[in-house]
Amino acid sequence: MRIPVSWLRELVRIPPPPEGPATIGALADALTMRGFEVGAIEAWPEPDGEEDPSTANDAILDLEITTNRPDCLSVLGIAREVGAIYGADLVDPVLADDPAPDAKPAVSITILDEDTALCPRYVGALANVEVGPSPRWLTTRLEAADVRPINNVVDVTNYVMLELGQPMHAFDLSKLAGPEIRVRRARAGETVRTLDGVDRTLTTEMLTIADAERPVAVAGVMGGAESEVSAATRTILLEAAYFDPISVRRTNKQLTLSTDASYRFERGADPEAPVRAVRRAWQLLRDLGAGQPRGPLIDCHPAPVSPKVVSLRHGRIGRVMGQTIEEDFVAPTLARLGFTAEPTADNGAGMSWLVTVPTFRVDVNREEDLIEEVARHHGYDRLPTTFPSLTRPAAPAAPWLRRDRLVRRLLTGCGFTEAITYGFIERDAALAVQPDADDIVALANPLSELGAVLRPSLVPGLVDSLIHNRRREQQDIRLFELGSRFRQSAGETPALGLVVTGSATPLHWSNIQHEGDLFDLSGVIARVAAGFGGAVRLEPETAPAMVVGRTARVLIDVNGETRPFGLTGQLDPTLATARGLPGQGAVYVAELDLRCLDMDVFDRMQAAPVPRYPSITRDLSLEIDDALPAAEVRDTIRAAGGPYLIDIQEVDRYQGKGVASGAVSLSIRLTFRAPDRTLTDPEVQTATDDLVQALAATHQAALR
Repeated sequence: MRIPVSWLRELVRIPPPPEGPATIGALADALTMRGFEVGAIEAWPEPDGEEDPSTANDAILDLEITTNRPDCLSVLGIAREVGAIYGADLVDPVLADDPAPDAKPAVSITILDEDTALCPRYVGALANVEVGPSPRWLTTRLEAADVRPINNVVDVTNYVMLELGQPMHAFDLSKLAGPEIRVRRARAGETVRTLDGVDRTLTTEMLTIADAERPVAVAGVMGGAESEVSAATRTILLEAAYFDPISVRRTNKQLTLSTDASYRFERGADPEAPVRAVRRAWQLLRDLGAGQPRGPLIDCHPAPVSPKVVSLRHGRIGRVMGQTIEEDFVAPTLARLGFTAEPTADNGAGMSWLVTVPTFRVDVNREEDLIEEVARHHGYDRLPTTFPSLTRPAAPAAPWLRRDRLVRRLLTGCGFTEAITYGFIERDAALAVQPDADDIVALANPLSELGAVLRPSLVPGLVDSLIHNRRREQQDIRLFELGSRFRQSAGETPALGLVVTGSATPLHWSNIQHEGDLFDLSGVIARVAAGFGGAVRLEPETAPAMVVGRTARVLIDVNGETRPFGLTGQLDPTLATARGLPGQGAVYVAELDLRCLDMDVFDRMQAAPVPRYPSITRDLSLEIDDALPAAEVRDTIRAAGGPYLIDIQEVDRYQGKGVASGAVSLSIRLTFRAPDRTLTDPEVQTATDDLVQALAATHQAALR
């Protein structure tokens, strides 16, 4: 928002301070300390090197207005703030009187009953005009505010928008299909050519301003070219209205059409401003000699808005701010900002007020919002640094916070780095991992196609992060992410995503180098599960975007219960290439359901006594079907090995000469130990014979 300081001085009675840059700098500093961001202070641009005496020694304030303060998207709004800073009176702009308040309106204005929620108020008024160029003072101010002058009628509507914050539009009355305006939703397939010359197709969700036959403007966004003011215009219909912010924002996004009007409406305009704006436009047309009002003013107001009333306690102000504020500071400060503060009974609890919130302050809804206003104009720089008193112990951390903390600790210990990716992804990326389009959660108004849907999986974001690192010459990458995934069928669920590529171990002369593979990743998954008192096993599986034969379903056993934990496997190389992965090398990914991790067991200090008695090992070499999953072999051994079998390790695997086709020689090391005595060889041998017989009976395994 660019504002000439001379314009501010017209609207607020502050004495002109000494000339010089320090003067404007002091004003900028004061606004900064009240929560505004002053981007720049520029000299007044004098065209053709000529100086206008009314703007001599002036400057332009370039203010960054936050989205919660649409009332400050106007010169009057900033003047109100400046008046509160300096204790100066606000000067209301001159408004024209209604020349014929009792006359019959020459134009009919109707808001359809079903659309009053989208347009609670619409104000129209006629004026006879003579279209021509605007005077230099007006065009200079518009240009200083980055608005292009067009003609005196259009310039007046833009000037009112900048001054009062209320967007306006002027229709050429002769170009309308009769003296009638209808505020309604667009019909299916209707089009309108907007002022920028583009034919735009409307949807039934969009609000339009129509005459008796067709739309002549997109409500709150832009007027139509077929009814625009031209040099031949003799009578105009001025409009000013209040439109629902959400409706304007949705229309703006769907049409990809952002204007100064939509910028204000979608943040929340003042429902009481349209009448003032029309009367101000009438006055300016008179002052410029560009036109005369043709009454009466037509105010179609089917849904009046009542101002909010909020209670404010003096004691609460001190507790929130950490500083006692004088009672006589509160009400006058709020009054200069447009609020009405009525004192209420003390009742021994301290001073309090019932504050009526002006309709232009859409950001004020509760007591803390009023306290913020007091704090801003008391001065943020004057607030002391205090530590709030604690009246109760802090609430215990949510269990999932401790769970995620342990997961991070385990994975960083395994050499992984945490990544944080966006929850919004491309639809094509989502369909790659979730082909069922009906299960994908789409955004109603995405900012771009790159974030059109909520992610059904963490994998696409992690793969993009991996690609980002590979493009920066990082070859050995291990990333993880803790986040939510979204599906229509399951809602929002917490998940852990992993991605691995490159070497499994750092380059060093003492290491045997090998590329990371599915076994490395499954080992990491097993380590995470072990940290929560669980054990995992893998089963063959097929999944979208994964290589067949190198994908597994992960199961987790916790407290004797087996649950599906997730998927792991090699990412389909064609998908990785399509996403832009440079270079070669397999990419392995995993996605796990964090709800499976037992939150009653994890992160507890657990200790076991050091064994007092020695263990006994037995090595077996078995010839067994090579298609048999190792987990099934281990399950059979555990079931038949007896109570003293404490560990099973696969130490070697061999296929080739001496081993039958379709079979594999598997070397297994078994460890036995009793907690209360030393085992004897006959006891261990008996247990070994039993499990060998079980392997032979269940899997047709033979000793070699």
